[in-house]
Amino acid sequence: MDIEGAIQTLRYYGALGEKLGDAKLMVEPGGDQLTRDPAFQSVHFWTPINGAAVHINAFNFPAWGMWGKAAVALLSGVPVITKPAVSTSMLAWEMLRDVTGLLPRGAMSLLMGSGQGLMEAITRQDVVAFTGSAQTAQSLRSHARVKDQTPRFNVEADSLNASILGPDITVDSPLFKIYVNEMSREILLKAGQKCTTARRLLVSRQMADALTDAITANLQAALMGNPRRADVGLGPLVTKQQQRAVQESINQLCTVAKIVYRGDPVPVDADATLSSFIPAHLLRCDSEDAGVVHELEAFGPCATILAYDSPDEAIALVKLGGGSLVCSMFSNDAALALRSAQALGHLHGRVMLVDDAVASTHTDHSIVMPQSMHGGPGRAGGGEELGGTRGMRLYHQRTALQASVAKIAALRSEALEYSL
Repeated sequence: MDIEGAIQTLRYYGALGEKLGDAKLMVEPGGDQLTRDPAFQSVHFWTPINGAAVHINAFNFPAWGMWGKAAVALLSGVPVITKPAVSTSMLAWEMLRDVTGLLPRGAMSLLMGSGQGLMEAITRQDVVAFTGSAQTAQSLRSHARVKDQTPRFNVEADSLNASILGPDITVDSPLFKIYVNEMSREILLKAGQKCTTARRLLVSRQMADALTDAITANLQAALMGNPRRADVGLGPLVTKQQQRAVQESINQLCTVAKIVYRGDPVPVDADATLSSFIPAHLLRCDSEDAGVVHELEAFGPCATILAYDSPDEAIALVKLGGGSLVCSMFSNDAALALRSAQALGHLHGRVMLVDDAVASTHTDHSIVMPQSMHGGPGRAGGGEELGGTRGMRLYHQRTALQASVAKIAALRSEALEYSL
């Protein structure tokens, strides 16, 4: 998933680069007359920053995370310094080595190890883009050098993403099976170590038991063990440290929720003492006081089912996440789906609505598409990445040019007319 996602993102931005051509700046279409004299007008143009893109990536996507950020920066003409997480840095190194002959010298540098001293080198014209925990993000934001130089700072942090099964969906609905299979994959794929994983599964109270039973059946059929085996559906976490952290988070969630399914803790064809397995966990919270479920992310193969009594309650429960990367809703009630999207838009970077019309063709709750923005407000960090050319805003300065019509025309002759 990680490697293929990286390749697809590079392919997309490569094709986008061909469309943009060789222009060194972009000018927005249209303009504004500023005085009574129609010869004096204003237009807005975009120029790349005159610094470096400093990318600090998370352990769970050493390939996709690196190239998703780098593709946008390189397309903007900004050199990249990328620092992968230590635990998975070798994959980032291998993928960068594969393309070094295609990039101009100095276009991209890989910093292995802890990154000590990196923040001390930040300047006002640089961009810092960070993916990881909210705690680390806060530490970087409060760094003395960052406070002094005030570079652009983009953060993608913890996210308690939610997925809603609409009240119109019954066990006999085709969309029910789609939802069950997708939410099961959310738990199993990459051992749940995805920033976009659905952690909170909201379902109408009358359907809660059926959903619990159906997801449990899927999880029971998935072997945990050596991921090189074709019959294994759940692999290990990345490190022993993550294994301990996820187990501690599950224990905290269990103060308000109960475990309705826990997989066999013994992995197949793997040494549990050496590797970092956590069996699949499905939790259920029927308590009105579910505070920690909306506050703590167990970054592993774990999700919690929450029952709601009305669509408005479902929306209210989702909002308790405090800002997330993505929320999805599976429903054929068009009016409800659009109302929910409008109600939840201010707290999410992405909202996905799935109905029968796109049930077999949509890209799944977790998948980050380069055409769409990735990021989210509040707890999710307040950042934005990707989104086609929208992601280039981070690496460009928009400037208002106030000048004669003739000078504006001369600018347009050298620029690409495009609005980021």
